[in-house]
Amino acid sequence: MNSSFPRTLSLLRKEKGLSQKYVAAELKVSQALLSHYENGVREPGLAFVVAAADFYGVSADFLLGRTMSRDGTSINFEELHGEAALRDNRLRGSAMSLFSKKILVNSISILFDLLGKSENRSLVLEAYNFLGCAIYKLFRKLYMRSGAGAKSFFAVPEDEFSDSADANMKLCEMRFSRALAKGQTLPSISNDSLTRDYPLLVQSLLSMIHSAEKEAAKLSSGD
Repeated sequence: MNSSFPRTLSLLRKEKGLSQKYVAAELKVSQALLSHYENGVREPGLAFVVAAADFYGVSADFLLGRTMSRDGTSINFEELHGEAALRDNRLRGSAMSLFSKKILVNSISILFDLLGKSENRSLVLEAYNFLGCAIYKLFRKLYMRSGAGAKSFFAVPEDEFSDSADANMKLCEMRFSRALAKGQTLPSISNDSLTRDYPLLVQSLLSMIHSAEKEAAKLSSGD
């Protein structure tokens, strides 16, 4: 079984603040056996993996280390660290699309999990609206390029949608910053905490940040 399984199993329990005794009872195994699973001393059967996945609300693939996303979106080490493949243009079309989707889905999962811990509705809402506008803009351009008429799908006139979406994104960003400045309790974030709390997602976030900063550096240098 994947070597990350014991660590993930233990992290999920600690994340929820549950004791081994309680979880063992819920999963109908002895505390000693659960301890063995969490320490990698013994490997569980399929029935236990399914029961644990249901108990913690994650996919079996997440537990087994086959995906970095709790909902089952799969991404592997080679994809995350395959910048050479990107440079060589070996990731094209659907493969590139799948790679990009996984990076974004995993990164957004971390973002909204952290926002949820803040218990600040405004932060969650403005982040949702900001990202929604970005998706809307790109989807609408794709939709129009397909030859379909805007009136059959969109309410905002074609000559207005791009500027209005940009303005709304700036407004969302301003409101997000304003909500952050109010001084409410926010989750502590550091490299260590991200690695600890999101062991199977954090590489996606780091990869996305690296790509975004590389593009930002090109703009600031005038390249």
